[in-house]
Amino acid sequence: MRFTSSIIAIFIYSISFAQQTGTVVEGVAAVVGANIVLKSEVDLQYEGYLRQGTIAPGFSKCQVLEELLFQKLLVHHAELDSIEVSDDEVDGNMDRRLQQLIAQMGGDSKKLEEYYNKSIIEIKEEMRPLMKDQLTAQRMQYLITEGMEITPTEVQEFYNKIPLDSLPLINTEVEMSQIVKYPEVSKEAELATIEKLEGLKERIENGSSFASMAIIYSEDPGSSKNGGEYKGIKRGQFVKEFEAVAFNLQKNEVSDPVKTEFGYHIIQLLEKRGEELDLRHILIKPKLEQEDLDEAESFLDSILVAINAGELTWDEAAKNFSEDKETKFNGGSLSNLETGNAKFELSELDRFMYNAVKDLLPNQISDPVFFRDNMDKEAFRLVRLDKKVEPHKANLEEDYQRIKGFALQKKQAEAVQDWIKEKAGETYIKITPSYFPDCQVNELWINKNTSGL
Repeated sequence: MRFTSSIIAIFIYSISFAQQTGTVVEGVAAVVGANIVLKSEVDLQYEGYLRQGTIAPGFSKCQVLEELLFQKLLVHHAELDSIEVSDDEVDGNMDRRLQQLIAQMGGDSKKLEEYYNKSIIEIKEEMRPLMKDQLTAQRMQYLITEGMEITPTEVQEFYNKIPLDSLPLINTEVEMSQIVKYPEVSKEAELATIEKLEGLKERIENGSSFASMAIIYSEDPGSSKNGGEYKGIKRGQFVKEFEAVAFNLQKNEVSDPVKTEFGYHIIQLLEKRGEELDLRHILIKPKLEQEDLDEAESFLDSILVAINAGELTWDEAAKNFSEDKETKFNGGSLSNLETGNAKFELSELDRFMYNAVKDLLPNQISDPVFFRDNMDKEAFRLVRLDKKVEPHKANLEEDYQRIKGFALQKKQAEAVQDWIKEKAGETYIKITPSYFPDCQVNELWINKNTSGL
């Protein structure tokens, strides 16, 4: 089922299409329990897929209709089972998706409003029922397969049923470990940053616009173009040092400079609603000098020499000296967040890591290499190539976890199909044949409670 992968473009397109084209929303294409599928919903979601370029050959509005039938069936039974999605969850997801779209529009919310000829408030209100249905359906679908496991025997049986000429080709994969060192910022650079923020605070308190200062000076790419603004902030969303100050400000008060792992901030409280805040902030990062970078590189050079001389094991060096909190206690071993195991396809590595490992042999360690982490912080690391697997046809010996994942997905899909068959048989479903006369829907939707197609 594909609807769970729908992204914001479909939501926004669905909101705006009728107004932009003059189309009148009309016609019930299907009824599932107490929920309806409008013909316009099918048309708009299909148009959204077209705009994304994600439609496979042969994909039609008939498949979109079935996706929406499935979604409405999930929503209907979620209501019967008292499965709810909170308003906070809906609002949070809407805000995140709107921020993503605003970022794609250059960070200017006004451009988004102009493009769709609607205010942000109107967009959110029209998106709300769509978002709530999607989140409710996702939760119900998750509960259908929650806790489902697969045995080694089932994995073996799944693999044995795959024709040899249909086994997927696995690209070159590597397993790696790292030891990371961040350059230390000089005291002079930190003082210069604090003084700059204190100067901005003084200007703001003397009448300058915080939002304008954020646009000009803030180094937070997620908020600077929006005047440094974040809305609906709850405890736990930001680092504790930031929150400790933000939640103790008075309305419109501007904080002194606050140090976090990201740099230094000044914060202005805009509104407080219980344990929820609207605020602005300006982030400035102390500037590294070449000398700071050289010292970090030299430090890792000395670690590499000690390892090669047998004075220090790799695991000891990772535990005692690596500054990557997530890997230092497991020998620096990296995990692939996409697959849940330690294997990375060589072609998927970012340019920093690719250049570090592409010429290494197994168990060989790179020289210190520069990189930027996922927060854009500059650092150096040693990289050890733990294992390299050349391109090959998938097999149980080398690719068990990957094949296990495929087998589990198949088992889950079968469970969902069984659920649809059971629930569709006990749910009132009516499909209007005149809207999609060429569609031959899956027989799962045709039961004693179904009329129409």
